[in-house]
Amino acid sequence: MNNVEKEAVALEYGKNITPIITAKGEAELAEVIIQEAKKQGIYIAEDPKLLSALAQLDIDQEIPEELFTTVAVILSWAYWLKDMEPGDEKKEPVKKKKKFKVRGQI
Repeated sequence: MNNVEKEAVALEYGKNITPIITAKGEAELAEVIIQEAKKQGIYIAEDPKLLSALAQLDIDQEIPEELFTTVAVILSWAYWLKDMEPGDEKKEPVKKKKKFKVRGQI
């Protein structure tokens, strides 16, 4: 039987120079954090070593420099999945024009 409790840490970046811890918790609170992230379309990474390091930090605390590279890899993946680049979240939303393909003859 697996007795490992679920644990979660949420990071915020984009509006901050350095990613900060915005939420963290274990068991039921971890599940709430994960479900809220899914509901908002936020990428969820599973990295036990990074989770352990981030869980030591306080809410609203910036991540330490030694975690920059690891977090940057995850953030770059999350940006790629959303077809974004760092800084896009700071810009005013631009409505994308829908592209239509026309098949056949008119």
